Amino acid sequence: MTTDVFAVPGPGAWELDRSHYPGGTTAISQWLMDGCPRAMRRAFAELGVPAETLQVEFVHGFMYSRLRPLIRPDKPAAKLPPLVVLKVAARLHPGMRKRAATATAALASPPWRRVVDDWARATRPGLEARNTELQSVDADALDDGALADHLSKVLAWCRETFELHFYLHAFDLGPIGLLLYDCDRWGIAAAEVVPALGGASPSTAAPALALAEVRAEITSGGARPTTLDDVRAVSPRARELLDAYLARRGQMLITRYDLDGQTLAERPDTVLSSILDGKLDPVDHAPAHDTVAALRTLVPAAEQARFDERIREARGAMDLRDDNGPYTVEWPVGILRHALLALGRRRHDRGGRVHAPEHVFELRPDEVAPFARTGTGPSADELAARATERRRLAGLTPPARLGPEEPAPPLRVLAPSLQILVGATQLVLEHMGMTAQRPAGDPLSGIGIGTTPYRGRARVALDPEAALDAMEPGDVLVTRFTTPAYNTVLSLAGAIVTADGGALCHAAVMARELGIPAVIGASGALVHIVDGTMVEVDPATGRVLLL
Repeated sequence: MTTDVFAVPGPGAWELDRSHYPGGTTAISQWLMDGCPRAMRRAFAELGVPAETLQVEFVHGFMYSRLRPLIRPDKPAAKLPPLVVLKVAARLHPGMRKRAATATAALASPPWRRVVDDWARATRPGLEARNTELQSVDADALDDGALADHLSKVLAWCRETFELHFYLHAFDLGPIGLLLYDCDRWGIAAAEVVPALGGASPSTAAPALALAEVRAEITSGGARPTTLDDVRAVSPRARELLDAYLARRGQMLITRYDLDGQTLAERPDTVLSSILDGKLDPVDHAPAHDTVAALRTLVPAAEQARFDERIREARGAMDLRDDNGPYTVEWPVGILRHALLALGRRRHDRGGRVHAPEHVFELRPDEVAPFARTGTGPSADELAARATERRRLAGLTPPARLGPEEPAPPLRVLAPSLQILVGATQLVLEHMGMTAQRPAGDPLSGIGIGTTPYRGRARVALDPEAALDAMEPGDVLVTRFTTPAYNTVLSLAGAIVTADGGALCHAAVMARELGIPAVIGASGALVHIVDGTMVEVDPATGRVLLL
């Protein structure tokens, strides 16, 4: 019998993390998230991060994470020992000494240069080719044995890409954090630095640019299509552009990372609205070059060459950050969703082996292939019960932290190279909104993106799919946070308000790239803003006003 007690999943302090899964996570996605600690263990060793890995555990379908230390990871101290003891342990512990040497080498010859270069040259093309290959399989046309084999391949591919997803994030955060770290050292505030990264994420605006071509083609025809088939009928060029867009993005998830998120192909209304009424004109970021030049004058002359290197590498890493998710998570999991739904329809139509096709999302990873091959496994009633229980658990209010306080040692006890690396990581996580604690105050205030106030109807996305059903072009999207899966959806918004996040989070990047007014990190947005009411989003003051 399941209880609603949120038990501590292991030693130490565990933080609630809703950046990937808000709650009610399927068993398959929980299994895929094993890739996070595996990837971080590998990346931390390569970069010299003074921690073993980032642990991930799920409690009642909610994700909790913990930075697993190198020293006594399973016996964390409730109180830090004296500073001198900490310093000796940090400098003499064999594992810490090895990480310090690795960090020194990484700072001298940054490995993220290789990772960023490999992404554009080989990694992304390889991902695109494999995703396209798996997507091209018509799951409905396969016999049971072939469908079981296909699902096994897609599951294994998702497992591989999830690990790559987190491995890449360990490297794209490094150069951005080092830019913030050095600018902080030079007395330059992050608020002055972040605008210099504008225009550095072309992949964020890529869907809008692709749809802008479709809009230009149908506008020249003079008609306003009411369906995607109408778009195709405008001209051979319109058909070619639309079909190429859907072939590339149709099976990508657009509402959430889990299997029960919808893909773009399942939302033809959203695609049509995006073509006709979406924000499809990326901002001209030429002024960002002026911002960079102005920042450079604030840097001591002896370190301006270092600044040039930092800004160049940070801008290169920005695009990888947003380009990563679509290829490693949203597309592979979208392919898996489509293949599982083919299985669900088959088992539903053949004597009601499932009560609803989507109940196959309740299968555990080891149950998928047998269920596809011979129909063996949990009964239709058991799968329905799992779906009901998962929905119930998703409605719980999880604690923000589990376990006793696990105090972190001060940076000054670490070797110099580790101080730089950890300090840079802390800064970038803070400005992504993952660690910053916003002081008590106006719950509808946050970080403003843009300069022009916007008034519109609030569409509160507690349930992204339901919000899409009701969202009209120009509505103000109010949500907890956004991910790259939201890129198409965000182009419909007149403004964006998030409860979580910082100046470097996805919603902030998207707002900057497409020129959408936004207030990021307004902690009370989901409490005080009622769906359907009129609001004013004022990015200049960073406030949301209820009208």
